[in-house]
Amino acid sequence: MTTMPYPLMDSSLPMSYPGQYSRSSSILYGLNTLILTAFLGMAAIMVYAPKQFSLVMTRLAPQLPTEKVVEVVERIKPVNCTCSDHGKAVPDSDEPDQGYMGDRHPPSTMDECIKLYEEKRAHELNDSELVEMTLRGVIPFHGLEKTLADPTRAVRVRRAVVSRTPGVHHTNTLESSLLPFEDYDFARVFGSCAENVIGYMPIPVGVAGPITIDGTSVFLPMSTTEGALIASTSRGAKALNGGGGVTTVVTGNGMTRAPVVGFSDVRRAGACKDYIDSPEGQEAVKRAFDSTSRFGRLQRVTTKLAGSSLYLRFKATTGDAMGMNMISKGVQEALTVLTRDCGFADMNIISLSGNFCTDKKPAPINWIDGRGKGIVAESTIPKEVVERTLKCNVDALCKLNISKNLVGSALAGSVGGNNAHAANIVTAIFLATGQDPAQVVGSSNCMTLMEPTEHGDLRMSVSMPSIEVGTVGGGTVLEPQGAMLDLIGVRGSNNGQNAIDLAKAVAAGVLAGELSLCSALTVGALVESHMNHNRK
Repeated sequence: MTTMPYPLMDSSLPMSYPGQYSRSSSILYGLNTLILTAFLGMAAIMVYAPKQFSLVMTRLAPQLPTEKVVEVVERIKPVNCTCSDHGKAVPDSDEPDQGYMGDRHPPSTMDECIKLYEEKRAHELNDSELVEMTLRGVIPFHGLEKTLADPTRAVRVRRAVVSRTPGVHHTNTLESSLLPFEDYDFARVFGSCAENVIGYMPIPVGVAGPITIDGTSVFLPMSTTEGALIASTSRGAKALNGGGGVTTVVTGNGMTRAPVVGFSDVRRAGACKDYIDSPEGQEAVKRAFDSTSRFGRLQRVTTKLAGSSLYLRFKATTGDAMGMNMISKGVQEALTVLTRDCGFADMNIISLSGNFCTDKKPAPINWIDGRGKGIVAESTIPKEVVERTLKCNVDALCKLNISKNLVGSALAGSVGGNNAHAANIVTAIFLATGQDPAQVVGSSNCMTLMEPTEHGDLRMSVSMPSIEVGTVGGGTVLEPQGAMLDLIGVRGSNNGQNAIDLAKAVAAGVLAGELSLCSALTVGALVESHMNHNRK
């Protein structure tokens, strides 16, 4: 009898007819059956458990060609929708529709969804319906928190929207990605720290120290992904403690904002400059500025004329806040008084910030005149400690500091960069304590000096004229960052002292980091250290 190569195609033959198939045909039959069973199983999962199917396909994505993955994802999308312009969708199961996000809610028409939204009852919609309405532009993408009054749910829905936004590449895996979003207090973030939130970014936090600052020992929290940084800073702190710790001096305290105003000609601009520079003008501006805050107190206004444009650099104390919002509010009121009450109704406010401040940009004015807190930190380390802890000698350290931090930086034309790596420590402490990372630009202005004493010990200092920090507002409202401020003992408001003490901690940390790195460079141990701490 002739063996049929594809027995399943001949329906006239019984499936179990003895001797009907050859061995190879039996194997082929088995493979066909296995493939059919697998296909039916996947189809069932896709229909009855679309979320789990999506997760499975996401896990398989790296092993599949890109075109196939996109094709699969596109097929998943219609399954996920629970609302329709053409009426209610009919579930394939007797169970209430769970959506692709675990919802248990009867599916609604789009009209019903819109009605609930307009009645301020969007929270009654299931996640699938919220995603669909956001994709269609009914619910603003940025307004999910306000719409739902549930920040965590808003983040979850937004992740799904991003994953399903058509025409945007590489976003379909966000929903099942390892970017965390659960167990986080997003209520503190909304309206304060970030917008369009899709999760939070965990960054490792370690501590350097303890380090003694003005007689008080503290640990310094540092958030970084650079191996060896915290270990190096701790080594520097140990050496500084060997000399009795760090002594600090406050050299400045004042945040700045500099609007630019314009006049029809240089005469009018010059007249306004003369008025503001006068005692009468300074008093009028100060009275207006101080009326806007319990904490903001104007120190002075510096003026610069450029053609018919006048730049006014306001400098004020801001309590324990970093102070940009506070000072901007005071500046706006001062400008209003100048135009309304001081005879300069023709003054045109070009910009509330004219870059004469200067904020978040390298600028010699911050290096020279200061911005935020000005701190000088110093320590004298016995030569025995330098040799035992840092494995080098005082003369070699001083020579390296001159060649690298002074001469090398001068050759590079650096402004405020006469240091080895101040920005490393500033950034790590800023991230850990809820400061504005962009202000590392100015806050890292630093001059590192080293010299031998008459007894052969090492006298070392860092001068940092523009450390922009605060212990209230901004990122300090977040609990993890607040906990790190607690670790230093500077959380919250304390008549401006907490912000000053935080700036001292930053400067002391920079001193420790500078000492350790320069020592490593002196003995050629930099590469070895990074290989030990930066490589597994």
